Amino acid sequence: MAVVAADGEVLATARGGAFRPPAVGVERAVDALAEAVARAFAAAGVTSVEHVSACLANADLPVEEEQLAAALHARARGASVDVRNDALAVLRAGVDEPRGVAVVCGAGVNCVGMRPDGRTARFPAVGRLSGDWGGGWGLAEEALWHAARAADSRGDPTELARTLPAHFGLASMYALIEALHLRRVEPARRHELTPVLFATAAGGDPIARAIVDRQADEVVAMATIALTRLDLLAERTPVLLGGSVLAARHPRLDDRIRQLLAARAPEAVPRVVTARPVLGAVLLGLDRTGAAPEAHARARDHFAG
Repeated sequence: MAVVAADGEVLATARGGAFRPPAVGVERAVDALAEAVARAFAAAGVTSVEHVSACLANADLPVEEEQLAAALHARARGASVDVRNDALAVLRAGVDEPRGVAVVCGAGVNCVGMRPDGRTARFPAVGRLSGDWGGGWGLAEEALWHAARAADSRGDPTELARTLPAHFGLASMYALIEALHLRRVEPARRHELTPVLFATAAGGDPIARAIVDRQADEVVAMATIALTRLDLLAERTPVLLGGSVLAARHPRLDDRIRQLLAARAPEAVPRVVTARPVLGAVLLGLDRTGAAPEAHARARDHFAG
């Protein structure tokens, strides 16, 4: 988080722990921010702020944004509070005005679009329940599924049956299945298998390549639909690619996304965003308070350093 003056000067920053309202509830999740907020306020020499611009993970539905905004407002974090999904932070960080589409592929996958007049396009993005496919966690799960079926001959052969267990120093998929099931390997470590999937795909494995290609297809489908909803499909429009999976610029994934966008949305201008999401939240806050362009530039310069 960051405390920012009206002129864009960043007065203080602080980092907190995981923000997980679905797991612990809204009130406890917001309370978990208190320590980081207190440190930032103390470093900035303030006790309150005019406006809170919060771009938060797990704020996937408008009702969740409203609940989180009410909880932050009740704790007197600011005179006014805006809560948005963190995908909007990626979008705003990558553009000079709030206009474009962002697809975020980190642990999960999400897409948002925005126009300067306030129109937005978004997806529920709560996992398979809302039709999502992919993201780092989903890619790891898909790789494990194919590797397990290859190992016992239910599925087509794939090098993933060797490379996935080898990552944990195990000799077989059976050993990896057992280790994950009995928590000898913590379930949270499954995300480590996503880079293994990409490396296996780069080595030419057909199954791994097909999984990577499907992720590209999903990214482009979301971006194209968002552009269409905002009447931007025929206008030159930035499409920002963010999150750990897309920011890694895996050649096969990156190239396929660009090829598919060129075919389905020729006016789209794809660009990878590596700026910290907090920059997007800051810029949205400065938009909300009517700050001068110089303030936006100052904030950008700070986080670029």
